[in-house]
Amino acid sequence: MPTSEDCAAYTDELLNTASTPDYPNAINGLQLENHSPVRGIAAAVDFSTRAIRGAIESGANFLIVHHGMFWGGLAPLTGSSYRALRMMMENDIAVYSSHLPLDRHPTFGNNALLATELGLTPTGLFARFQDIFIGTSGESDVETASLIERTRDFARSYGEIRTSVIPTGRRTRKWGICTGAGASAETLSEALAMGIDTLIVGEGPHWTAIHAEEHELAIIYAGHYATETLGVRALAQHLAEKYKVPWNFVSAPTGL
Repeated sequence: MPTSEDCAAYTDELLNTASTPDYPNAINGLQLENHSPVRGIAAAVDFSTRAIRGAIESGANFLIVHHGMFWGGLAPLTGSSYRALRMMMENDIAVYSSHLPLDRHPTFGNNALLATELGLTPTGLFARFQDIFIGTSGESDVETASLIERTRDFARSYGEIRTSVIPTGRRTRKWGICTGAGASAETLSEALAMGIDTLIVGEGPHWTAIHAEEHELAIIYAGHYATETLGVRALAQHLAEKYKVPWNFVSAPTGL
């Protein structure tokens, strides 16, 4: 059976982790090792007590997350932080985190998989970050209202979606996807420069909806949590099949 280091080394190479820039607190890769061989894999969007308990209940000892142990920055190992660490140590659970490497991956990435879920075919890149692109884009000819319904069906089990003001009868002919906190000054500017008419994201500040309406850009806010469930699930399933161990997804919606 593989060790957590085996799984991490394979996944780092698979996702091109070393060559992918990210935010300082992401710390992509193996964040906490364990002692015993990997006997089961659990996947969760966020590192949390709910995720740890879900892993324990399923018998998994390798936890894959998108937002890792250090996402909130440096903090003393007291209170809930201490209790989480103690729970993991007592149950010998390893933690592997992948943020932008997982977002951008063409097979296991949140953006590519969301496009597939919505019946869209990616033909280009989108959402530049330093020297990489996180998101994806493509062309279509579909009623925007239909695309909204597809998105609503996808996100239904995690929460309600939101949209900017969109005229009746509008069609989507060029789209861009950036999961998570995908609506920003940078992505809106990039979308307009690329001629994108519909932007699908997880969430964004209030002003982005106003900006979108002023520039005849439709934004579908599908939920930060919902849009980032896909990558960890796909990665966990792939590793489970490779190493012939069980896997499960720990659902822990945040309401956002």
